[in-house]
Amino acid sequence: MSDVSHEAYCGEISSRAHELRTAVRSAEAGPAATPVPSCPGWTLTQLARHVGGTHRWAAQIVRTRATGPVSHDMVDDVFSPGPETPAELDDWIAEGAAELTGVLREAGPDAPVWTVAPGGTAGFWARRMAHETTLHAADAAFVSGAAFAVREELARDALDEWMGFGALPRVLEAAGPDAPPLTGPGRTLHLHATDTADAEWLVNLTSVPVTWSHAHEKAAVAVRAPLTDLVLLLYGRRSAADASVEVFGDEDLLALWLERSGFWLRK
Repeated sequence: MSDVSHEAYCGEISSRAHELRTAVRSAEAGPAATPVPSCPGWTLTQLARHVGGTHRWAAQIVRTRATGPVSHDMVDDVFSPGPETPAELDDWIAEGAAELTGVLREAGPDAPVWTVAPGGTAGFWARRMAHETTLHAADAAFVSGAAFAVREELARDALDEWMGFGALPRVLEAAGPDAPPLTGPGRTLHLHATDTADAEWLVNLTSVPVTWSHAHEKAAVAVRAPLTDLVLLLYGRRSAADASVEVFGDEDLLALWLERSGFWLRK
């Protein structure tokens, strides 16, 4: 259970959407000519369309109290004709964020809806969209060189959410029978935030199901980094080779776990 309130998630969606809008408006070469290195093949135009589409998709799920999957064409189809100019993209992001936060606040966290992972409430979407929007605000910050950080309570929660997703059976099933095994004897990971107290995660891959906990134990591979950098590492926006990240032990296991546990969350 998350300690972050429903309203805090909604506020984070709005504030991170505002950061992305600022990046779109201020791109000197224009959004269509400004590549986003952390999203290969995308410019700020595609990033803005994706975020606005994702917000509208999640809003539709919550507003209609969907009981099954809803088409996510508006999330994925970022190259078809759509908003182009900085003003149009600014409006697209603003309107999508306002629509999403409006329906989330109206529904409340306990309204039953379909979710892409266990949860089944509007609160799931508030949490998921807060972290999704934060990630893409980071992408935009990398383009402009703006400072980027995730507040401690939200960074901890983003890591908790990732751990929960990484423990789902689909993480093991999606790889196929010929993929290297993720689980096995001695396969454990420990993540430790270096800029705050008592922020540690232990992932146990020694058996099925995969489990995780907040614990300090010796593991096959240990990762130390500031909280924000741990979040960015899990989402593929940092690497184990970055100066802000320290890795001790089985780097191959870390790479495999990052790839498998995040296969359906990344851009």
